[in-house]
Amino acid sequence: MREVVLFIAMSLDGYIADEQGGVEWLRGQDPGAADPDSYADFIRDVDTVVMGWNTYHQIMTELSPEAWVYEGLTSYIVTHRSVPPAPGRVFTAQNPCQLVRELRRYPGKRIWVCGGAGLSRQLMEADLIDVYDISLIPVLLGGGIRLFEPFGRRISLRLERTMAGNGITELVYTRRA
Repeated sequence: MREVVLFIAMSLDGYIADEQGGVEWLRGQDPGAADPDSYADFIRDVDTVVMGWNTYHQIMTELSPEAWVYEGLTSYIVTHRSVPPAPGRVFTAQNPCQLVRELRRYPGKRIWVCGGAGLSRQLMEADLIDVYDISLIPVLLGGGIRLFEPFGRRISLRLERTMAGNGITELVYTRRA
């Protein structure tokens, strides 16, 4: 069965976006220093991306309006909006938990849960995330969109590795059975 990975960055106080949905704060502590780059290694083992509408919209309007950044990957965008088809993108109103359960059954590489918070929470609640790969950014936002909200159950994790550079700490945990 394919592995489902939440690969995401958050502020030290647990936010994945500021109060306006912005992510311009996603950088290390020293502007001239190189931030750690585990993305290149991570993406080699991914062939499927799952995201919500807000994440998709932010990519298309702010982060990379001129080019689709996940070229070569199959991207599932969970939305109730009617959106015209686009190469490599599947727009679906399917329940995200049901979608991920189905995708896990097909052969392939890892499935990347790219965001946002609501979709990630649904998958956490259903215990469908196998790996939590979280980069802590050296900033306290004081408010915004939280990654983790209470959902009434415990998920035990095992720390697999850490990496740090330019104030950013990447933590990789696997779900324990």
